[in-house]
Amino acid sequence: MAEEKSQIKWEGKSIAELRGPTADQVWSLLEDFCNINKWFPSIDVCNQVGGELGKPGLTRYCASKTLSTYGSYDEGEVRWVKERLLMISPAEKCLSYEVLENNSGFKSYMATMKVLEINGSDAGENGCKIEWSFIADPVEGWTFEDFNSFINFCLQSMGKNMEQDVLSGKKPLSEDCRCWVELQGDE
Repeated sequence: MAEEKSQIKWEGKSIAELRGPTADQVWSLLEDFCNINKWFPSIDVCNQVGGELGKPGLTRYCASKTLSTYGSYDEGEVRWVKERLLMISPAEKCLSYEVLENNSGFKSYMATMKVLEINGSDAGENGCKIEWSFIADPVEGWTFEDFNSFINFCLQSMGKNMEQDVLSGKKPLSEDCRCWVELQGDE
């Protein structure tokens, strides 16, 4: 009997540091699992499709239009993903989720997001940091380095938007995060 070779998993972690907002302020934004579109402007829709808000088992549906070859949204296809909340701990400011069904090339993907306090840097600033770690099967059309860079780019953009929201009281939708558009890869 031939031995089956197990497929290598991709594991990565990105960190975004936010200056000013407390961990509690940022956690209140992040724990709102079905409103990720507030922080990722390229996500057009994020809706609850199952489960109970704030509880493991909560399932969300996220979708966005992709750009066509000519840069027009009306000609692009819709990319979508269903994700399920696996664990949420307000005390630890941490949540984990997994990708279920999708048309974005994910076979297996699980992520954990944590918000940690930063107390007084050398400049005397306070703030927090968001850690986004993931484990996934390789995604078709991507290298690990490109995928990890994509996750980091999305986290930095999300952190910037959350920081601006907390500090200004507004909800900016920064155009520098086209995460779902870029997720289309080469199919």
